[in-house]
Amino acid sequence: MHNPLSYPKSSLSFFSPPLTMTRQSKPWRPFTANCCSAEDQTIFRNFSRCRPSRSEFSKNIAPLPSFRKLSYSDLSRSSSTRINEDLAQSFGSELYDFQLSELRAITQNFSSNFLLGEGGFGTVHKGYVDENLRQGLKAQAVAVKLLDIEGLQGHREWLAEVIFLGQLRHPHLVKLIGYCCEDEERLLVYEFMPRGSLENHLFKRISISLPWGTRVKIAIGAAKGLAFLHGAEQPVIYRDFKTSNVLLDSDFTAKLSDFGLAKMGPEGSNTHVTTRVMGTYGYAAPEYVSTGHLTTKSDVYSFGVVLLELVTGRRSMDKSRAKSEQNLVDWAKPYLSSSRRLRCIMDPRLAGQYSVKGAKEMALLALQCISLNPKDRPRMPAVVEGLERLQHYKDMAVTCGQWPASPKSTRNGISTKSKMGSARVNGNHRKSSPITPTRKT
Repeated sequence: MHNPLSYPKSSLSFFSPPLTMTRQSKPWRPFTANCCSAEDQTIFRNFSRCRPSRSEFSKNIAPLPSFRKLSYSDLSRSSSTRINEDLAQSFGSELYDFQLSELRAITQNFSSNFLLGEGGFGTVHKGYVDENLRQGLKAQAVAVKLLDIEGLQGHREWLAEVIFLGQLRHPHLVKLIGYCCEDEERLLVYEFMPRGSLENHLFKRISISLPWGTRVKIAIGAAKGLAFLHGAEQPVIYRDFKTSNVLLDSDFTAKLSDFGLAKMGPEGSNTHVTTRVMGTYGYAAPEYVSTGHLTTKSDVYSFGVVLLELVTGRRSMDKSRAKSEQNLVDWAKPYLSSSRRLRCIMDPRLAGQYSVKGAKEMALLALQCISLNPKDRPRMPAVVEGLERLQHYKDMAVTCGQWPASPKSTRNGISTKSKMGSARVNGNHRKSSPITPTRKT
């Protein structure tokens, strides 16, 4: 049956869990299947200490509720009734406590016709609520995430999303509307993001290529979301920043989603948080992978990888390519500091319709973000400022004679043709056929 929604079932366009370190095939699964360790069981205590700073990126946070000590270990051992009571007391009217029967009704019993996507965590369905469902809840489309709870880890990630998104409010964070905890069932209800994920727009053959200006806008929005998280008095480390977790509304406003792996940052004189390595291979910072030391600069590295994906149109990891090209960071690094070389790795689907100056500055910013030394990476507010400067450049490569009409030959995926310029046919620029990335298998 044809799916009336614009989201392909083959890949999750709403919330995707982390891939394994060793493969990128479905079903998506976390790095580790172990239950959370003792140090993870206390990360939710005294969450009210995460207060907004005076940074401009924290202006839009909602007033934080007055919390009891929400202990993950305590809630994990509690019945669903006790969990609901604790969450209701903590969040009050900030979040709706839905009944499973209500969520079945708004999704037509989780009909396959309303399926937005699926992965190792379970499924996400589109639903419709009207103003009569709950007092104060406006009629709208929603996304209902039905978690496949297998042991403690699934419950932990559900609880993390409720606690983090229940308190954090910002234009560039997806809005959590409510939750459901009945017996063994764990569900989350979010605002519906009609344009799906950045991943789908960059890498799916069926999608129209994102214009350069839209890519810049998305990068700015995502950067503001991270800057907001990092700007709290006790920073929130996102830990799984990637294209599938950047969602887009109808105006291509970027919003960060999936806070199941988010973690509170270091306190006091501590410089990092030591934790199990979890995230997505290809995006995770190398020092975090090797040591388990997590900082906000780990998020900055991941953001740099996504900037490279926006520039090149390639995935962070692509096993279908030649071995030397599978890791995007390793492959792209030699081309980022030279304008002449950079044009060789620009996304062919842009067809020259990108700012030469803007692409150069974005590439240099990405290079700083993926520095092997975390101290050399910029902070997210500086990244936001750097990206905002790119919005007004109009020097399109195709009109500046810096886009090839067609490549004669390639070596390692790079055009070896040096002649630039474009021929005109019927008043239009002739360009090579767009090269679409290989679909993830």
